[in-house]
Amino acid sequence: PVQFRLNHLQDPRAVAVLERVAQMSDWAVRGDRCLGVALGRYKNKAAYVGVVAEVVVTEDLRVQRLWAAVDAGTVINPDGLRNQIEGGLIQALSWTMKEEVQCRDGVVTSCDWEQYPILTFSEVPDEIVIDLIERPDDPPLGAGEAAAGPLAAAVGNAVAVALGTRIRHLPLSR
Repeated sequence: PVQFRLNHLQDPRAVAVLERVAQMSDWAVRGDRCLGVALGRYKNKAAYVGVVAEVVVTEDLRVQRLWAAVDAGTVINPDGLRNQIEGGLIQALSWTMKEEVQCRDGVVTSCDWEQYPILTFSEVPDEIVIDLIERPDDPPLGAGEAAAGPLAAAVGNAVAVALGTRIRHLPLSR
């Protein structure tokens, strides 16, 4: 999956992000780990984010580790950007694994936290590693919610590796 993407990418910044996240996660030595990779550029003009997710699927889905490489141009506040990306990864993980508005007869029925569950602290991955690619000579790109798309895609790709089949509807739950 990483090499396939590299073979088809022409944007050198996207290539650098993908190579960095693959290196961070030891992609080349996957072994029996169920890894998924994804890459996105926020709003097609802002930060690049590459994500690798490691999942375990038993009766339930568990994301054990996440790696993210980010190119946001000149970074004014590196700690703030890391916090933004980490928060975005966790929020998107909640959307991807749990959150779903349910309706019956055109009426929303998920009106409380039992009917609309979100990710709990115990479900947050054991390890989240974020690496910023320094580009001090380039203008800031803006990060916003740059982690959301690649996170969902990386988890979906990892689940497909684990199950041997692709699930196409969110949330990714039993």
